[in-house]
Amino acid sequence: QVQLVESGGGLVQAGGSLKLSCAASGRTFNSYVMGWFRQAPGKEREFVARINWSGGTTYYADSVKGRFTISRDKAKNTVYLQLNSLKPEDTAVYYCAARVLSSTVYAHWGQGTQVTVSS
Repeated sequence: QVQLVESGGGLVQAGGSLKLSCAASGRTFNSYVMGWFRQAPGKEREFVARINWSGGTTYYADSVKGRFTISRDKAKNTVYLQLNSLKPEDTAVYYCAARVLSSTVYAHWGQGTQVTVSS
């Protein structure tokens, strides 16, 4: 069974940085896409970034492009999201998710980690 456990959230001032981690377990992920999503209070969950586990191809939402970087460490079975130049509007619960390459549905989700950016 796939398990995803996020960590690294916290409180940071605007302009600061955080690095989120997502420890993945339960299977090999060579045919998976790993994604980060976020949900702010009163808003719908939105896509942030994704990475193809095998080839490392990445894709970002326009709102974070150039500020956030997604990466993965195959040896540690961990996906990272580096958050730079943070803005108050980046405040949200950040979720790690996984889907098989052949699907568009993220079937596996972590519990989320809170990121709060103060102005």
